[in-house]
Amino acid sequence: MAKFLIEYDRPNCIGCGVCAAVAPEFWEMNNDGKSDIKGGKSRQDGWQELEIGEKSLEANKNAAEGCPVNVIHLKNKETQEKII
Repeated sequence: MAKFLIEYDRPNCIGCGVCAAVAPEFWEMNNDGKSDIKGGKSRQDGWQELEIGEKSLEANKNAAEGCPVNVIHLKNKETQEKII
C-alpha cells in the first residue's frame, strides 16, 4: 500500500539530472531536458505525482535533497505531513 506521495513541480525543473542519477529506478531524463517520474501521473498544472511505499522513500528523499531548485516534494499520505 502506498504511504507516500511524490509531487514534482516539472515546470520549474532546470534539468540538472541529479534525480535520475541518484534514483534511476524512479526518475528519467526526457527529450526536452527535464526529468520525469517513471510511471508518474501528469496533472493539469504541469506537475507530476506518484504514490510510493516505504521501501521507495529513501531513494526519492535522496533525489529531492539533491535537487538544486527543490522541485521534488514528498508527503506522507495519511498525515499529509510534508517530508521534503
